[in-house]
Amino acid sequence: MTNQHYGQFCGLARAAEIVGQRWTLLILRDLSVGPQRYSDLVSGLPGIPTNTLASRLKDLEDEGLVARAAPSGAERSVVYRLTPRGEELGPALDALSRWGAGGMRTPREGEIVTTASITAALRVAAGDGVVPKKWNTTYTLRVGDIEAHLVMRDGAITVGPGPAEGADLTITAGPQIRDLLAGELDAQTAIATGVVQLEGDASLFQRFADSLRVPYSSNVAGIPERT
Repeated sequence: MTNQHYGQFCGLARAAEIVGQRWTLLILRDLSVGPQRYSDLVSGLPGIPTNTLASRLKDLEDEGLVARAAPSGAERSVVYRLTPRGEELGPALDALSRWGAGGMRTPREGEIVTTASITAALRVAAGDGVVPKKWNTTYTLRVGDIEAHLVMRDGAITVGPGPAEGADLTITAGPQIRDLLAGELDAQTAIATGVVQLEGDASLFQRFADSLRVPYSSNVAGIPERT
């Protein structure tokens, strides 16, 4: 690792040495969505120098958080994935995402959304992912050119990158989708004000809004807790 050691025999200090470098948390976020080729990581992290990405991946491999899989079949590129130890960081990544979102309002100049960032945001908003077992609903969320999907089935919510095949409802939204997930905007107002555009069974949007709510641990921004 290139990070300076903190000189403390402390779990938090050790974790900061491993994941505290610039870009490392976002690399882990992207890999938490699913295995990625090097080119996938480059395109999903615009602005990262390629030498930095290569260095961070090597560090994470050395720490046992990331592993590479050799090409198989028609695949010609090495694929990077989280190891079981890397997957243990999932709750911490989600907690940091939740905390960071509590202070967000509108995007700063030059800020973008990516497939991984939208997918991770939906995963955080889904919380414990428990819904009535009788529900069988599939959604695609589209923000600009980015798409992610969400499925409510068998009493659980699952989230993933890319559109859902045969989605019951496709939701097209802009950055203000954050207000809906924060509970600052109700479903009907979101529709009426054009924050979202719906294709498919529009009656299912209320279910989406009711089931997804970022449970901020701090209310400094005046955002209500999820109940």
